[in-house]
Amino acid sequence: MIDEPHESGQRDPEPRPDLARRSAPFLPADSEIRQVFICQSAPNFVYFVVTYLTGLTMFVNKYRCVAVTQDAIYVLESGKLSGGASPQRLAGTMPRQTQLGPVSGRWGQVSILGERHWVHKRFHAQIAAADRETSQPQ
Repeated sequence: MIDEPHESGQRDPEPRPDLARRSAPFLPADSEIRQVFICQSAPNFVYFVVTYLTGLTMFVNKYRCVAVTQDAIYVLESGKLSGGASPQRLAGTMPRQTQLGPVSGRWGQVSILGERHWVHKRFHAQIAAADRETSQPQ
């Protein structure tokens, strides 16, 4: 859980407050956001890099905010100009037991709702924390 250290002695990261606040209206009322991160879809890494460097294909990609709660993983569709940081509607849910990682590199790859997404390194700790919770007894 967030307040308990894991085997390395470190505590899991807190969800980014702005993302948690913007995601909350799209989740069930009693949800506790444990982790939250943004990501974007791309058919392959080269396509993603072109978008990242030039922005030319940004309107083809999907930008998402993913909120992990105690009960489910909520995938929220976000505005393209926000880069995923402004959720607008619920795109789908995934079972809480879903392993999201492992992720590595500057842009880690994850499968969300059956599509390839890319997650920046600054959110990798959120994914690792979510995956650790799936392996803990409830």
